[in-house]
Amino acid sequence: MTAIPFAITARHKGFNRAEIVDQNFTEFVQLWQGEVHAAPRDDQPVLPGSALDARGFRELFESQLISRHLDLMARVLRVQNKVFYTIGSSGHEGNAMVARLTRHTDPAFLHYRSGGFMAERFRKLPGMDPVMDSALSFAASKDDPASGGRHKVWGSKPLWVLPQTSTIASHLPKALGTAVAIDHARRIGHTLPIPDDSIAICSFGDASSNHATAQTAFNAAGWTAYQKLPAPVLFVCEDNGIGISVKTPTGWVASNYQSRSNLDYFFADGLDLAEGYAQVQRAVEHCRRTRRPTFLHLKTTRVMGHAGTDFEIEWRSIEELVAVESTDPLLRSAAIALESGLYSKDDLLNLYEATRKRCFAAAEEAERRPKLERLDDVMAPLAPYSPAKVKAEAERADYAESRLKAFGSEAKLPENQPPRHLAIQIGQALHDIMAKYPESLLFGEDVAQKGGVYTVTKGLHKAFKNTRVFNTLLDETIILGLAQGYANMGMLPLPEIQYLAYFHNAGDQIRGEASSLQFFSNDQFRNPMVMRIASLGYQRGFGGHFHNDNSITALRDIPGLVVGCPSRGDDAATMLRTLTALARVDGRVCAFLEPIALYMTKDLYEAGDGQWQFAYPAPGEAMTLGEGRVYHEDADDLVVFTFGNGVPMALRAARTIEAELKWKVRVVDLRWLAPLNDAFIAAQAKNAKRILVLDEGRKSAGVGEGVITAIVEAGFGATPLTRVVGADTFTPLAGAAFLVLPGEADVVAAARTLA
Repeated sequence: MTAIPFAITARHKGFNRAEIVDQNFTEFVQLWQGEVHAAPRDDQPVLPGSALDARGFRELFESQLISRHLDLMARVLRVQNKVFYTIGSSGHEGNAMVARLTRHTDPAFLHYRSGGFMAERFRKLPGMDPVMDSALSFAASKDDPASGGRHKVWGSKPLWVLPQTSTIASHLPKALGTAVAIDHARRIGHTLPIPDDSIAICSFGDASSNHATAQTAFNAAGWTAYQKLPAPVLFVCEDNGIGISVKTPTGWVASNYQSRSNLDYFFADGLDLAEGYAQVQRAVEHCRRTRRPTFLHLKTTRVMGHAGTDFEIEWRSIEELVAVESTDPLLRSAAIALESGLYSKDDLLNLYEATRKRCFAAAEEAERRPKLERLDDVMAPLAPYSPAKVKAEAERADYAESRLKAFGSEAKLPENQPPRHLAIQIGQALHDIMAKYPESLLFGEDVAQKGGVYTVTKGLHKAFKNTRVFNTLLDETIILGLAQGYANMGMLPLPEIQYLAYFHNAGDQIRGEASSLQFFSNDQFRNPMVMRIASLGYQRGFGGHFHNDNSITALRDIPGLVVGCPSRGDDAATMLRTLTALARVDGRVCAFLEPIALYMTKDLYEAGDGQWQFAYPAPGEAMTLGEGRVYHEDADDLVVFTFGNGVPMALRAARTIEAELKWKVRVVDLRWLAPLNDAFIAAQAKNAKRILVLDEGRKSAGVGEGVITAIVEAGFGATPLTRVVGADTFTPLAGAAFLVLPGEADVVAAARTLA
C-alpha cells in the first residue's frame, strides 16, 4: 500500500473513536498535497498500471463511503436507541472488490463486516437501495427486507446473500456444501436455481479462521479437491490482525494457508483498490475456472473497536490507535481519487457529506417504520406448517414407474412382502423416498456399499448409484454442512449421523445455522432436510455412552426443529413420508431418530411371536405431524405415555400390571417429540385414573418433563402421576447400562406405587 502523507494528530482520550475516524477523513483530504494526473476516461485505469478502471473506482469508492457512513450512523444513533447493532465494517471496505468481481447469482455467506460488499452487490440489480435496506435492518424494523426486523444481518433474496447471524466460522461448512452442490446437481440432472458455473463466496475474519468449524471446512475442501471433485468455493479471509482484543500473530494467516495442498492461496491488498483489484480478480477467475476451493487472503484493518461497546483506549495505546488509523482504506481511496484527477478536494468532501446525509436520512425514516410487536409475528417464519399441503405431498403416490425400478419388480415391492421389522422397513421407506424425489441424496459415514453400520441403508447404493448415495469423510460438521448446501441448491438431503452422541460434535450446524435460516431470512431462504440419527439405548452387548446415548434434549431445544421417533417399522415409513413432505412443502429441518435396539426386534412378548413386525404401508399412507399411536384406547385405569424403546417395554409391563393389579392399561406412543402435541397428550390424560410417564432419557431435561407440563397445564395435575426415567449419568458399558436405563420391572414397580 502506498504510504499516506498524513500525520494524524493524537486526540484526547475522551474522544469517541467514530468521531476521530470521521475527522481523519476530512483532515486528510483538506491537507492532501500530491501530484494530480489528468482524469482518465471511464474505461481507462484509475492509476497507471492498475487493473481497475475509473468507472469501477468511482463505484467502489461510493460503496466504501456508504459502508463507512452506515457505521458512523450506527454509532451515533445507538446511544439514542434508534439503532441496535454496532459491529461495523470500517477498515474492511475493500471487500467491495469481491462483490464487484463476482455475480449476484454467486451465493454469498458473509462475515458481519461486509458493508462494502453489500453496497457494491446492490449495483448488480437496478432499483435496489443498499442504504435504506441497511438502515431498516439496523433499526430492527418490520420492513427490513433481509430479516423482517429479527436481527441485523447482511442478506438479500434477489442478490443471493443468505443471511448469517454474528457467526464465528459456523457458516463455512454450508458454504462449502453449497459449492459442492452446484457441480453435483449436473451429475443427477437437477436444475439449479443459479447458473451452472456459479461459485460460493464465504467471508470471515482472521481470528475465526482458527476456529474448529473453519478448520473442518478447509480440511473437507481439500479432501474434496484431492479427489478431483469440483468444489468452487471462494474462502475470503479478511485479515485485520485482531479478534476483538486478541491479536493475530504477524504473518500467521499466510503461514497457515499459503502452502496447503488442494486449497489454492491468493493474497490481495484490501486496503488499496488500485493495487488489490487485480489480485482479487485473479482469485475469483481461478475459482470459477478451475472449480477448486480457493483461499483469498484479503488484507484489511479495523479502524474502530469491535463494536460500540469496545473502548479500545482502555487496552490499546494512543500510538497504536494512531498507527491503525493511518491504514484506513478510505484514506487510500481518497488519495487515489485526488491523484487520479477524478475528484477535487471539494468534490470529495461534498460526496462524503452527501453520503452521510443519505445514511442519516434513511436511518430517521427507518426509525419511524413499524417494529415487530406481536409474538406471532416474531415467530411466523420459524416453523411454517401447511397441514393440507403437507398431507397431500406425503400421500402423493404418482411415482410408480421409478418406484418399480428402485425395488426391481412388482413382487419385490415392500407392500407385497410379509411383515418386517424396523430396520428393513426404514430401508424400504428410503427406497420409496428416493424413487419419489429424484433430487434426494442420502449420504454420511459408511452408508453406501456397506449399507450403514446396521445395514439400514443396504441396497440403496446399488439402486441409486454413487451420485445419489455416497459416503462422506468422517466429520459430522461437514455432513450437516453438505446437507445445508444441497438444500440451498434445491435438492432434498437425507444426511445420516451415525450415532446420536455424534450429533453433539456438530450441533451448531443445526441450532445456529440450518434451523435459524428461515427465521433470520423471514422465510425467504430455506434449507429443508431430513437428518437420520441412529439413537437411544438398550444395545445388548455393545455399550458406552457414544453408542447408547439416551438424551435428546439438545435436539428438542432447537427452535423450529421437527423431531420424530418411531418404535415400529410401519410407523417409520409413514413418518418418513411426512418428514420429507414437511421439508419439501414448508422447508422444515427435521430429525428422524431411529431406536437402534429396535432395529432388529421381531418379537414382543415371547421369542418367536413375531408381534413387533408389521405390514409395510403402501404409498398413499402417511402420518400427520403430532399424531400419536394409542394401544388399548378404552383402558383408563393406567395411561402410560412413552416413545421409542419405551413402547414395547410398556406393552410388556402392561401385561404384568393387568395380571397383578387387575388394571386396564393404555399405552400412548407419542411418536413426535418436537413439537410435542400438547392437545393430544391432554386428550389422553383427560379420563385417566392414573398416569405413568416412561421416558428412557435422563431424569433432567427429558421428554417426560414436557409431557408432565402438558398434563398439568391442561388441568389434570391432580391425577395420580409418576415418572420412570433414566438416571442423570452417562451410559456405562455392558450390563451396567441396564442399571442406568429404565426397565420393565421399574415400570411395574412404579405402577404399584400408584395403587
